[in-house]
Amino acid sequence: MTGLIAFREIVLKVHSRCDLACDHCYVYEHADQSWRARPKVISPEVISRTASRLAEHARDHALPSVTVILHGGEPLLAGTARLRLVCEEFSRALTGIAALDLRIHTNGLQLSTRYLDLFAEFGVRVGISLDGDRAANDRHRRFADGRTSHPLVLAAVALLRSAPYRHLYQGLLCTVDVANDPVAVLDALVELEPPRVDFLLPHATWETPPVRPDDAPDAYARWLLRIFDHWERLGRPVPVRLFESVLSTLGGGPSLTESLGLAPTDLVVVETDGTLEQVDSLKSAFEGAAATGFNVFDHAFDRVAAHPGVRARQLGLAGVSDSCRRCPVVRSCGGGLYTHRYRDRNGFDNPSVYCTDLRELVDGVEGRTAPRETAPQLSDPAELARSQEELTRILLARLNADLTGDPDWAHAWELVAAVERAGRAGADALDAVLDHPFTRTWVLAALDAVRDGLPGGAEAARRLTALAAAAVLRGGLDLPAEVAYRDGEVYLPTLGLLRLGEPGTEGLASLHVTDDGYVARDGRSEHRFGPAAGDARWQPVRTWSPGPDAAPVALEDLDPYRNCFPRPPRLRLGAGESEEWRGRLDRAWALLHKAVPGFARAAAAGLTTLTPLAGGPRAGGWGEAGRHGPGALGVPYAAGVRETALALLTGRRRTRLRALTEVTDLYALDGEWQHPSPWRSRPVPVSRLLADVHERVAVEAYRRATAGPEPGGADRIHEALDRLSTAAELTVTGKRLVAELRYELKAVDA
Repeated sequence: MTGLIAFREIVLKVHSRCDLACDHCYVYEHADQSWRARPKVISPEVISRTASRLAEHARDHALPSVTVILHGGEPLLAGTARLRLVCEEFSRALTGIAALDLRIHTNGLQLSTRYLDLFAEFGVRVGISLDGDRAANDRHRRFADGRTSHPLVLAAVALLRSAPYRHLYQGLLCTVDVANDPVAVLDALVELEPPRVDFLLPHATWETPPVRPDDAPDAYARWLLRIFDHWERLGRPVPVRLFESVLSTLGGGPSLTESLGLAPTDLVVVETDGTLEQVDSLKSAFEGAAATGFNVFDHAFDRVAAHPGVRARQLGLAGVSDSCRRCPVVRSCGGGLYTHRYRDRNGFDNPSVYCTDLRELVDGVEGRTAPRETAPQLSDPAELARSQEELTRILLARLNADLTGDPDWAHAWELVAAVERAGRAGADALDAVLDHPFTRTWVLAALDAVRDGLPGGAEAARRLTALAAAAVLRGGLDLPAEVAYRDGEVYLPTLGLLRLGEPGTEGLASLHVTDDGYVARDGRSEHRFGPAAGDARWQPVRTWSPGPDAAPVALEDLDPYRNCFPRPPRLRLGAGESEEWRGRLDRAWALLHKAVPGFARAAAAGLTTLTPLAGGPRAGGWGEAGRHGPGALGVPYAAGVRETALALLTGRRRTRLRALTEVTDLYALDGEWQHPSPWRSRPVPVSRLLADVHERVAVEAYRRATAGPEPGGADRIHEALDRLSTAAELTVTGKRLVAELRYELKAVDA
């Protein structure tokens, strides 16, 4: 069947009875009582058939691994012999097909060395239910005669934590009760040094709502946030999956638990009689809510995966209620656990019965962590530049790994390494050429060629050698720098273009530093070039300064990798053309500083390279951001002063936003999120809406200062900002950016 989401996790009920009488248990105390008619212990036939079905499913869907959770009731009541059979059958069935992750979830009362020795043999990790300190645990987890279970559970955890078995310790599961002291609960759990703690809301529906002291709609959120605050004060001593899931989704990452987020379910339950069911918590809703009508003897797992009830929990955003889809925290809460949405009159098409709690929890975690979770690149141009530099080096290292074994590349890489070893001068010079914007463009083009199976080693090595040679010259290093020239010329990034022969000729030349510049020797002749050379065979990279205190900007009309803009670049400008363009840039920059000084200063930050583009200004005069060339900007050569100023402004806004998205997450890209746009006829993804607003705030400021505001322009920006403010896929950094844009627009309106 197509379009199915494979099951990567099965819950195997190995025993259907329990040795505790917990009054909050969904299996025995809630609506579905089907356990009464099921065998107490799973049979060998069900074990064998389930293992075969899982192996078949893993093979058909090419699953690299599967997880099997031994559950109950209380699974240890099945005894060591039956549990050994489970481990052996599943290990045998999955061998050569998929890695097997075996786990067991127990109340711990029966845990002993005979069980743990078995689990150590098969790598079965153990999770234990414990609701906190003795007072908290005894509120619900008692024997049928009312006796406490707490000392026995602590003894089980102590045994599990002992040296022979510590590696099997998976964590502790705690069911929330707001009558308990949250600080005492967390302290008791942390004291046991679990690898992870899970906090679970007690199962409830709109028909059987949770207990709420004083009818407070956010009682569970306030309890969990007190836990969160104490967890923070303790320095997050253990992972808490509930909190880490919220933090992950707020940062654009995935949900880490079924109870939160929009990730599709990939779990199926196998009862002791081989019946295949949906997630077990559905037993809290109504009799038969988890039923599918399938079993392991007659049906493959794919039949269950196609069941309407399972598919309903795999629809992501489309699978939650209408009010949830409009909620700004839906990506973090996911409408809550599917079970908790149930109401008799309309099934599961509702927000969670914990809706207010979940909203308060997500907002509370965000409010407490947003300042430090916000990416520093957003407010610090220097940090953004450092992150971009690091990204280029990561990509270059990946290219090196891909081209390992290519002799030309290896020789070039050794020269780069020699430059880096040549002290501070070498490191600084290498930084300068690696941080050249079109280095990134070249690396990505080379990676694409390798990915597509093209023979790109020699071409990549030629560019890398030129980069290293440019660093040798910049750093004044006494290192052999031999470069290959083709068609009579070689481009030295950040320095210029050197002609060493007639068009169509190829060869090698060694470059050296001299007292008054550089020299190139090709075995037949010697050619001096450099800053002081007035030779037509040497075309240096020209520069321009956007202000007396600003760093020089390269006017890059030589680099072959500058052809990365939506429109083609101009060929090398003549001397007169270059001076004319510099003058136009001077006047455009002066206009920006006069009209929008704050935006002008921001535009100058991080600008390293300008490339003249062919043709006049596009409609609106927008500048062009290059393909992954951080710090580079393309500006139409034939544009007038006003259009050039607008191109500088909008282009820098585009390049800044692109640079941010390359090194930090502003929004999640895991759903078909679409938003109405004031400027477009169809809904657009949040990335497009954010980009439009990011540019238009600056454009509105510029137009107001130079030609008067665009009619309705500010209103449309406000409308878009309002939509962005409720966009669930924005991360905390993305929300901070929207707040900054709103502040910028407020200053413009003033």
